[in-house]
Amino acid sequence: MDQQNIIDLHPGLIIGFALLIMIMLLLDLGVFNKKAHEVSTKEATAWSVIWISLSMIFSGVIYWIFDQDEGGNVLAFEKFTQFQAAYWIEKALSVDNLFVFILVFSFFKVPKYLHHKVLFWGIIGALIFRAIFIFAGIGIIQLTYLPEIHIFGKAVQINIVMTLFGLFLIYAGVKSWKGDDDDEKDFSNTAGAKLIKKCWKVSDNYDGDQFFTIQNSVKMATPLLIVVAVIEFTDVLFAVDSIPAIFAISKDPFILYTSNIFAILGLRSLYFLLANFIHMFSKLPYGLAVILSFIGVKMLISPWVHIPSPISLVVVAGILILSVLISLLFPQKEAAT
Repeated sequence: MDQQNIIDLHPGLIIGFALLIMIMLLLDLGVFNKKAHEVSTKEATAWSVIWISLSMIFSGVIYWIFDQDEGGNVLAFEKFTQFQAAYWIEKALSVDNLFVFILVFSFFKVPKYLHHKVLFWGIIGALIFRAIFIFAGIGIIQLTYLPEIHIFGKAVQINIVMTLFGLFLIYAGVKSWKGDDDDEKDFSNTAGAKLIKKCWKVSDNYDGDQFFTIQNSVKMATPLLIVVAVIEFTDVLFAVDSIPAIFAISKDPFILYTSNIFAILGLRSLYFLLANFIHMFSKLPYGLAVILSFIGVKMLISPWVHIPSPISLVVVAGILILSVLISLLFPQKEAAT
């Protein structure tokens, strides 16, 4: 287990992170995207650069703060690489969301100028749910260590939850490698859509960027609200894979949460940047499957063999880059229509 957490040592960093996220979201919603519009490639590129840059700067701040502590150079590097590894793992696994976003928007025939608003509210939900998953998960992990035992002549302390997570991630990796049938999925019957339909009547048509409309003096939800609910529930399902994966990197909840949120916040701009080119990365799901399996194995062997976060970062980056290169070198042939 990590001996020192940022929350215990540098609470001021928490305030700085919270203020940064609040300011960026207010600028996003109240200034740059006050009116619903179709996000251009140029705008998406600019925002992608901004979010990645902020993430890298923040990891540098983490390193600098810990490096100032007496004898903190080793711990500073450890925290820095933990953030980087968790960030890029979440970033890589979040790419799977892009494929689903495209399918959801296509299924509900969402006008392009409304995509940003849907993803914005999806991010707000992610801020809340990811906090619950990460902090609750860390608490549960700390409570589920078994008493120290000797296996193969070595004293080890096995964690029940981490072992289950490891097995699950290997299963998820194998399942991801085989692929799924999302292309044929009826998103109108998913949990998010059913919840909205249970609470309100739903109109047949969109009403601009409104979540509710009045028809024949009756207040009704628009299909846009259903789309937001579907995206929210989809993010929760993806978190089932990604959150256990980052537990293999660190037990510091602040490192895990901040890296996770920075990756998620940059996902919207990445969607608009890659939506028209996503077919060019056909081998990426296989790379993500390998990453999930690698992290699962890391969790299972952690009582005996500790894989440092710098090595995890190199492995994840290598798999991700290799899968992208293979996708570009051997592009998927488009199906005949």
